[in-house]
Amino acid sequence: MKYREAYDEGSLLLKASEIDNCSNDARLLLEYVCKTDRNTLYAETDKEITDDEKAQYFDLIKKRAKHVPLQHLTGIQGFMGLDFCVNKDVLIPRPDTEILVEEVLSSLHDKMSILDMCTGSGCILLSLLHYSNDCEGVGADISDKALEVAKENASRLGISAKFVKSDLFENIEGTFDVIVSNPPYIRTCEIETLMPEVRDHDPFIALNGKEDGVSFYREIIKNAGYYLKQGGLIAFEIGEDQGAEVSRMLADAGYVYVEVKKDLCGLDRVVTGRKKIDVR
Repeated sequence: MKYREAYDEGSLLLKASEIDNCSNDARLLLEYVCKTDRNTLYAETDKEITDDEKAQYFDLIKKRAKHVPLQHLTGIQGFMGLDFCVNKDVLIPRPDTEILVEEVLSSLHDKMSILDMCTGSGCILLSLLHYSNDCEGVGADISDKALEVAKENASRLGISAKFVKSDLFENIEGTFDVIVSNPPYIRTCEIETLMPEVRDHDPFIALNGKEDGVSFYREIIKNAGYYLKQGGLIAFEIGEDQGAEVSRMLADAGYVYVEVKKDLCGLDRVVTGRKKIDVR
């Protein structure tokens, strides 16, 4: 079978299964299997693929047609210009979360300390450390399997970071210049309404923000002051309808300079605040 023929057939199969971006996913899976790049589709359309490549490709197409996420099939997701290993044990990094990273980076200075609560794949912490100078960081998560993925990503990227199994602040020691978190924030009743790639394949524990969706913000804010240096930054990714409530929580807890940042679609996406400096 020729390269272009495989791509066309893969695209049609995904389209029939109502896969968003079916043509793009078919191309990416073909590139993954054949170890090629996007230019091959246009420059080498008559390139013959081997029987093994054909079998592997259409096996992946069938899985993608069942709404298995593309990133679980390739094992990789790009984020902040870096490639992160992902699997069923961690949330797939999403472009919205880059808004959170960029916001923290704008306040990050050399040799600062960072705590990433609910670290998952480690994409937030490792991106912050990669794009800063001499900063140090701790990633905390309750999931052993998620921490394994985070450690693998740190090793692959050559970034030094500490990862700790912790139920929120349970096993956290010391104080930090920055506390950043993308905690679970989907209301339990809304999880069934999510697209199947998310609902059926992202870990439930990483999605479930409990009944009101803001349970984790409440718990983190309640205890963060003990671990955040004076004047330190706290930054959250939020759901699009949670900006006002999370901002109020921070203000009620005594945080100052509380702000809501929007994503590229104009939706509330990040809330930040500062721990008040005690001038006494």
